[in-house]
Amino acid sequence: MKKRYIDDTTILKRSGEVAYIEYIKLNEFPWLINAFSTREGGVSTDQYAKMNLNFNVGDDPEIVRENYRIFGEAIGVRTEQMVLSAQTHTSNVIRVDSSKCGMGILLDRDYENIDGLVTDEPGVCLVGSYADCVPLYFVDPVRKCIGLSHSGWRGTVAKIGRNTIELMNKEFGTDPADLVCCIGPSICSDCYEVSYDVIDEFKKNYRQDQVERMCQKVPMKPDKYLLDLAMANRLLFEESGVKPSNIVMPDLCTNCNKDLFHSHRGTGGKRGGNCAFLMII
Repeated sequence: MKKRYIDDTTILKRSGEVAYIEYIKLNEFPWLINAFSTREGGVSTDQYAKMNLNFNVGDDPEIVRENYRIFGEAIGVRTEQMVLSAQTHTSNVIRVDSSKCGMGILLDRDYENIDGLVTDEPGVCLVGSYADCVPLYFVDPVRKCIGLSHSGWRGTVAKIGRNTIELMNKEFGTDPADLVCCIGPSICSDCYEVSYDVIDEFKKNYRQDQVERMCQKVPMKPDKYLLDLAMANRLLFEESGVKPSNIVMPDLCTNCNKDLFHSHRGTGGKRGGNCAFLMII
C-alpha cells in the first residue's frame, strides 16, 4: 500500500483543524483557488468522520452543510458561492454562472445527471464529490476559464474529460494546448481490481495500445484486471490536445490513504465523501 499524503506536485495545507490538498502548478495562478478536501477538520462522526462533504451517504444534511461552511472558510470561499455537481456517473457537462451559486448545498438544483461543470465567471466555485473516482481539474490561463469533472470508470469510458474540454472550447474558445489539467486523489491501479466486462467497455472506446497502458491482468485470476483510471484520463487529455507537460498527475491513492481520504472501496461503502473545489477569484 502506498501511504502518501503529498508528492512533488501537491502540498498539504492546514487552516485550524482543516487539512486540504493544493496543486503547486495551479498555485501559479494568483486569480485561482484550488483545493481537495481530506477527512480532517469537520464535525461529522463515526464512519463519516470528520470532514464529510457528501449528502448521499446517510449523514445528517445539516452537519454536512456545516462541514461545507467550515471547509469554505478554510479556503476562502463562502457556501453561497459554491455550485455542486449532480453526479450519476454520466459524461454530461454544463456551463454554470452565478445564478447557480448555492445549488446542491444550500438550494435545490435545477439540473440533474451532471458530472462536470465549467465557468468563466469569478466568484463561482465549482465543486465535485469523490471517494475513489477521479477528480479532473481544467484551467485555461489564457481565457481565464475553468472546469471540474468527476470521472469514475463509466465516465472515463465515456470520455467526460474530452467532453469538458470540448465544452470549454465551445463556450470560451479554449485551445486544449493552453490547458493545465490536474488529476486528483483517486484509487490507484494496485487497489482497483475489475472484471473483464469493465475492460471490454474500455476496448470499445480506446485504442488497444491505450488499453494496454491502463490495465494489466491479475496473476492467477484470468478474469480480473488492475485498472489505472488516472492513466486512462492522462491518455485522454493527451489525445484531446493537452500538452503532456501541462498534465499534473499526483500519486495520491484514496484507498491506500483512507485515514486521510474517504474511500468507497476501502471501507465497503461505509464512508463519507471528499470534494474538489475550483474557483476564479
